[in-house]
Amino acid sequence: MAILRKTPWLLIFFVVVGGLFGGIVAEILRAVAPTGPISRLFLENLTLGITSPITVDLYLVTVTFGAALKINLLSVIGVLMGVYIYRQA
Repeated sequence: MAILRKTPWLLIFFVVVGGLFGGIVAEILRAVAPTGPISRLFLENLTLGITSPITVDLYLVTVTFGAALKINLLSVIGVLMGVYIYRQA
């Protein structure tokens, strides 16, 4: 069994992959699960960030900024699973 060095980059990797995995599972369940209070609890998104991009026109260069996080309960569970896997590695 290979032993991984626990670096901060490895933690970031597991957190990002866990969040992506949870988000993908949520989108799949959103497509196939019936609507109801339980599905809303797990699948409803909370959007944090700038929803409409900000554009700065400097005549020579135009720069557009924008970022948003769509968080739901399954993506949070995925992040927690990523941290757990990191601690077990």
